[in-house]
Amino acid sequence: MHDYQTLRLEAQGAVLFVTIDAPPMNLLGPELVRDLVLLIEVLDQGEPYKVVVFKSADPDYFISHVDVHKIAAYRQEAARLTGEASIALLFRRLAETKAVTVAQVEGRTRGAGNEFILNCDMRFAARGRAIFAQNEAAYGLVPGGGGAQHLVRMLGRGRALEVMLSADDFDADLAEHYGWINRAFAPEVLAPFVTDLAHRIAGFPAAGLTLIKERTNAISLAPVEDFRRDSDLFGSAVTNAEAQQRIKAAIELGFQTRAAEMNLGELLRKLAK
Repeated sequence: MHDYQTLRLEAQGAVLFVTIDAPPMNLLGPELVRDLVLLIEVLDQGEPYKVVVFKSADPDYFISHVDVHKIAAYRQEAARLTGEASIALLFRRLAETKAVTVAQVEGRTRGAGNEFILNCDMRFAARGRAIFAQNEAAYGLVPGGGGAQHLVRMLGRGRALEVMLSADDFDADLAEHYGWINRAFAPEVLAPFVTDLAHRIAGFPAAGLTLIKERTNAISLAPVEDFRRDSDLFGSAVTNAEAQQRIKAAIELGFQTRAAEMNLGELLRKLAK
């Protein structure tokens, strides 16, 4: 095993539990991306881990979103695996890895955090605690990590546009109704269900799991060129004057602070005025 800075790993047979622990609020920065690169390299081997469950050490935040102060740095870390400075291509590699990936969401996951869980094979969430958003539109940006590719396929055109254009927060019940996640559970039920499911799947032959993932990806996963295009659009747009001004305005309102982002949808509403 590698020496991870932002991930805590616990192996239970063929199931690997990965806890995201990147204080102060699990922002996606270069350290977390570096650790994800190392982990994906392990999962690509297929053995000994057939199933990996992602969860968070922070009860309020799963992955908040990207650290807007370190965009160039985290994109360069992604290039260690993909050969290109692209978080979208890194997340697509997560979707293609041999291990079955499950997101156990009990806090807020927005922007690239949401794109991370969309590239997991399954998503389960805690009612009353999990919050989802794809909020790049508030800054004049396009989702850069494959969000559009997955949301349109999962939710359909109208609901995907609602999610992306509103830049608003969605709770676990609505996310379940929309097909954004597999299921929503009461918080006390979520972890036992996910753990039982992970061990059940891990009990089956690895060859069959890998083939099912490969065939499912062949049907449902957007071409790599589409992910690359979204990443390039985000990378170019985030440097323009309007995007920078809107990010600055959001930071002045409390963006990237724990207290303000408990209700980020309301904060971003102020940017629309």
